[in-house]
Amino acid sequence: MALKARTALRIVVVAVGLGLLAWNQFRPHGPAAAGEGPASDVVPAKPQAAAKPRTWKLGQLTLTACELGRPDSGLTTAAWCAPFQVPENRADPHSRRITLNLAVVRSDAQVPAKDMLVFLAGGPGQAATETWPTVAPALEPLLAHRNVLLIDQRGTGKSNPLDCKAADQQDKAAPIAGFDAERLRTQVAQCLKEVQAKADPRFYTTTAAVADLEDARQALGAPSFDLVGVSYGTRVAQQYAMHHGDAVRSIVLDGVAPNSLVLGEDFARNLDDALKAQFARCSAEPACKARFGDPYQTLYQLRDALRANPHKVSFRDPQTYQSVERTLSDDAVASVVRLFAYSPVTAALLPLSIDAAAHGDVGPLLGQAKLISGDLGDSMNGGMQSSVICSEDADLLTPRPQDANTILGTRMIDTLQAVCSVWPHGTRPADFHQPLQTSIPTLLLSGQYDPVTPPRYGEEVLSHLSNARHLVLKGQGHNVIGAGCAPQLVERFIKDPDPKKLDASCLDRLQPTPLFIDFNGATP
Repeated sequence: MALKARTALRIVVVAVGLGLLAWNQFRPHGPAAAGEGPASDVVPAKPQAAAKPRTWKLGQLTLTACELGRPDSGLTTAAWCAPFQVPENRADPHSRRITLNLAVVRSDAQVPAKDMLVFLAGGPGQAATETWPTVAPALEPLLAHRNVLLIDQRGTGKSNPLDCKAADQQDKAAPIAGFDAERLRTQVAQCLKEVQAKADPRFYTTTAAVADLEDARQALGAPSFDLVGVSYGTRVAQQYAMHHGDAVRSIVLDGVAPNSLVLGEDFARNLDDALKAQFARCSAEPACKARFGDPYQTLYQLRDALRANPHKVSFRDPQTYQSVERTLSDDAVASVVRLFAYSPVTAALLPLSIDAAAHGDVGPLLGQAKLISGDLGDSMNGGMQSSVICSEDADLLTPRPQDANTILGTRMIDTLQAVCSVWPHGTRPADFHQPLQTSIPTLLLSGQYDPVTPPRYGEEVLSHLSNARHLVLKGQGHNVIGAGCAPQLVERFIKDPDPKKLDASCLDRLQPTPLFIDFNGATP
């Protein structure tokens, strides 16, 4: 899910580093064989041409050795890549062709399992090949027996990304201010003009991506899929299973978004619920309560003060150490707090950071937020995100006046409606928001304090599944597949997809991250 309202517009160029690996060439050295002249008399062999890149035939596809990179990181993952062409307009096979970035992380096994693991990235707007390094530690044990398929969903990564560089640069340079619908619509129109030079945004939807994935499965030799969806990827997984259930062996949903969900509508309520639950921990711990009182109340007091008097503040950039000036407003605080709430580690800093900001020191709050939002902006494609939400959810958004006084308020719905008043809308199948009903073995994972896909979403999806189990991880936030023993549980489940007999008692050892009392950490 998107982490802040401005992400609906920010379109960031995402470069995926793909490098070809070549075989090292060696000439024989050592003493001459019997009957030959002295080694010094041997005529040197002519230099050999560099070997062709390694290739791997899988189904109808010929994959080439490559390296998967991640924005702003030198880390890479060895993989096998192939460009994969599909029609932009799935209803017209003769429409413009677009090339999807398809990669397979190869199993360590000489003879891997016939089924293939498929990682479906979040967002909407993240690319699977770029996000893989962050989830790989949790899923790498599965490589012992299975190949992993990664496809940058159309509009993301290197799959004809819906980038608008000029509009994004203007957005970055603009001062941070409150919500301005007219300014936002102008920016979206500029972005759209740039995107339409190479793409029709109406065709970059979840439904089109599901058809792309099935085409890729057929081209790979029609293996069964083990789907692992994270956040928005859980929507893609459910949609694929609805229409291609016979192709799915098992499903893992982490940070579950029900098919019935209208993206963006519940964000204010979900954040408020998560903050209340997190801050209740502080009230229950004597040292935290003595130090910070009621952090929830302090947050709202800070919000009210900034709503009445937004002002410029300076803080030191945690990456460059240079002094940075920003406008601090109630909108800015809402976005920052939402960023912090996603992870149990940053959520543990919230009472301390809010207290510091309330006393005039905004560095801890804004510095950490800059790190988080920078990572997000580099991995999220806002154009594709707009295509998904404007086509699948925007017309179903309903006003929620009851959210007006929450930290997030109505700005998420206001922002999405402004964006989608300009951005083109694709079509949505009649059954798109119907619940997935299936007997496919399914494991659902939720974080207790998830501010965007709370455990009740997982329970809603679970109620329509006949062979599933929902695990709620204590003290965790959004996306929990890497927390505690969750990687081992996912490995066992995919090896033997029987959710009912999965022993998940190891999760009992998970605890919330202790709340920071000062910048040295929690109380001993």
